[in-house]
Amino acid sequence: METTKYRSAVSAVMLILSLVMLIPFGLMVLTSLKTMGEIQAPQFVFIPQHLSLDNYFQAMQRGNWAQYFGNSLFITAVTVVVSLLINSVAGYSFARLRFKGRDLLFLISLIGLMIPPQVTMIPVFLILKHIPFAGGNDWTGQGGLGWINSYMGLIAPYVAGSFGVFLFRQFYLNFPKDLDDAAKMDGLSTVKTYWQIYVPLSKPIFATLVALKATQSWNEYTWPLIVTNSDAMKTVQLALTLFRDETQVQWNLLMSATTLIVLPLTIIFLLAQKYFIEGIVTTGIKG
Repeated sequence: METTKYRSAVSAVMLILSLVMLIPFGLMVLTSLKTMGEIQAPQFVFIPQHLSLDNYFQAMQRGNWAQYFGNSLFITAVTVVVSLLINSVAGYSFARLRFKGRDLLFLISLIGLMIPPQVTMIPVFLILKHIPFAGGNDWTGQGGLGWINSYMGLIAPYVAGSFGVFLFRQFYLNFPKDLDDAAKMDGLSTVKTYWQIYVPLSKPIFATLVALKATQSWNEYTWPLIVTNSDAMKTVQLALTLFRDETQVQWNLLMSATTLIVLPLTIIFLLAQKYFIEGIVTTGIKG
């Protein structure tokens, strides 16, 4: 009986917290349906008087949003696929393979978790600018822009990361050693063991990294702002500045575009929700 009461109390608290966290999302959607007169009214207008999607159509007519969404989708898709491959292979190596210096290398890789990305932005920018034979550069990396203002410049800094390697390693540590022994008895090589045994069993951690990496890449604002300088390379986050000028912010159009931008991530999370929770729980079991 006490256990039931405890679970009911926890469920009630979690429900209240969930509703509180949904308030900003609800206000965003309601604001996207209001007129500027309702937004700037002296008294707060909670529900718009006339529900209309005109703000959405007006927002999408300002700028080349098909290009902006295409850029963000391409950058996010490539970043997620490449980072999953790199992080899973590195995590598998640190967890299941035995080689000299393995633990030291893993500790060194964890240093990346302690360094804020703002610290490395300038060095990364200079490295990308001086990539040899890219963007008009010669073999010494001089004379051109390198990967600046290009898809490679937006993707390369995010394809690998210490956090992803850490998650995969923790997940693979949960598998019994007998699985490796059985694979050896069946004559599987290390690569085939990873690909045919571990990858099919790794749906939770793959789904977790897809959700986290897609969110990070899709929502990134600072790095695209630094590395791009043309309208053709804008992502959806940069394009939101179209609704702000020196005198005012058009909140109705800004919230309309923001609502549309949130939808792809919401769909990804709903599709991966089951595996996402399982992956987070599993990777926290062993340290």
